[in-house]
Amino acid sequence: MSQLISKPIKVNEGELKEKVVAINRVAKVVKGGRRFSFSAIVVVGDGKGIVGFGLGKANEVTDAIAKGIEDAKKNVFQVALLKNSVPHEQIGKFSGGFVLLKPAAPGTGVIAGGAMRAVLESAGVHDVLAKSKGSSNPHNVVKATVDALVKMRNPHTVAFQRSVSLAKVFNG
Repeated sequence: MSQLISKPIKVNEGELKEKVVAINRVAKVVKGGRRFSFSAIVVVGDGKGIVGFGLGKANEVTDAIAKGIEDAKKNVFQVALLKNSVPHEQIGKFSGGFVLLKPAAPGTGVIAGGAMRAVLESAGVHDVLAKSKGSSNPHNVVKATVDALVKMRNPHTVAFQRSVSLAKVFNG
């Protein structure tokens, strides 16, 4: 997880909203029968460009979710947004999960599947076209989406680095 996110940022934890993406029940066979435990993948975000994800494992569902939230708050990062959408097309990859994010016109909404939708809505993206390819495992999809969002570049920063106007960045 930490290899995806470059540098953690400070954020007011009171503003973060949690979303449980998936809960998985795992059975361990022991002498007396089956012992069940749970893992939960959770996404937190403030809806204004800050998002993070975490994994929690415990013997109870509520404990797993609580651990996931704590882990997610440790792994928050800033997302580059432009007019409530992503600034440019980007492909994200993690293990078998591949994700394509494309900017959309205002009013389009979040066109994305379950795990991807949770990450994008938590990040504050309101208009985006997204497609998940490869693995549909929620863990891989969330991490691939985070990878795509981390790779996004802010157009104002690109314009400053190239010493050109913002219009020139988009129009070539």
